[in-house]
Amino acid sequence: MYYRTGRSRLLAALLAATCGGAAADSGQDREGFHAYMRVGTGTSASNDRGPQSCYSLGGNTVPYRLGNDCDSVFEGGYTKTVAQSGDVQYVATIWGAAYSNKTGFQDAKIDLLKGYIEAKGLDFLRGGTAWIGKRYYNRPSIHMMDFQYINFSGTGAGLDKVGLGPGKFSYAFFKDNDLNLTGPDGRVLDSTAAIRQNLAYQELPVNAGGTIDVALSLITAQGTEARGERHDGWQVSVFHKQKNVLGGANTFGIQHGVGPGTGIGGSHGGMGASGSTLLGADVTRTRMLDNLWIQPTWNLGMEMIALVQKDKSNANGSSTWMSMGVRPVYALARHLKLIGEFSADRVTSPNGGPAKRLTKLTFAPTIAAGPDLWARPELRAFVTYGRWNNAATASVNAANNSGPVYNNGTSGTSFGFHAEAWF
Repeated sequence: MYYRTGRSRLLAALLAATCGGAAADSGQDREGFHAYMRVGTGTSASNDRGPQSCYSLGGNTVPYRLGNDCDSVFEGGYTKTVAQSGDVQYVATIWGAAYSNKTGFQDAKIDLLKGYIEAKGLDFLRGGTAWIGKRYYNRPSIHMMDFQYINFSGTGAGLDKVGLGPGKFSYAFFKDNDLNLTGPDGRVLDSTAAIRQNLAYQELPVNAGGTIDVALSLITAQGTEARGERHDGWQVSVFHKQKNVLGGANTFGIQHGVGPGTGIGGSHGGMGASGSTLLGADVTRTRMLDNLWIQPTWNLGMEMIALVQKDKSNANGSSTWMSMGVRPVYALARHLKLIGEFSADRVTSPNGGPAKRLTKLTFAPTIAAGPDLWARPELRAFVTYGRWNNAATASVNAANNSGPVYNNGTSGTSFGFHAEAWF
């Protein structure tokens, strides 16, 4: 029998402490060099046009990833303690990235994702942290979808995890979508920018192994018509996080956003950050989700997700996205896994037409660093089958990185190889 190492147990504990098992983010900004990468290659049996094709309804949905990644991602950087005074550490982090919506990093976009400085362990903040810069911040994810259902990331400043009563309080100030719109003569006509204030009260104990997190965003539009064409917005999210569930953890959440608080049209589309300030109070997004991962035995793990999301607006009507997915992982040996993934998505039509439906099934024999659900790197071979109804055909073609290769078809099969690592 394989027993977890101390490092594996530490990783599992970190995962359990995060919403939805945000594995790739766990411990990223601790001392030293750390990175995340996914890359692969594949083809499709359902077309003769070469590139791997993927299966998604696009729009307000998020695809399931196993055997369905048609992009390439590298993020990496360094964290260093640059000074220390007593118990206070001054820590600098810088991260770069290369991203391509094609396999093999073709035409990759280079970007700087993080550049910030922290003062950690401040006594007047009861052990909390002060920080300034550009960073990932409060962005737990459903890993099997790479879905940050809340995401405070951006450029700003804040006070983090300040001890307050039985929980911890955080406050952050951000400037989002910070661009001016100019006329032919160069005169500034308007701005897409918004000031965002995030408040969070986290780790409030409510039951054995269970805590509540509450997160609030207050968004103030800027621009020359800030109270006319531009609109303010807000969002509130409440999460219950339960540790020690069959060796794993569960997160249940309810979220509601209004106007730019929906995240729609923003830089990364996640609730928590600012969406487009052109969205008024009639535009709302309400989401309920439950994300569970378990590791009941050394060689059996699983991640599961169920969510319902409703979008409403005067202009576009109402549409509801419902999604369910499961990824079982069974280790035949310490370094050999069999991984499967099944998902089903349904999106209702705002005009009363037939709902769009998509089902995806993937089988992936995998060589991995260990038998755990979260053990990485993983080197996978995969076969993926997607099936959808006629109402979804245009959306699946539009969302596919390889273009509308499915034509009028309602199914497809792809196969290939894929690697994923975080370290």
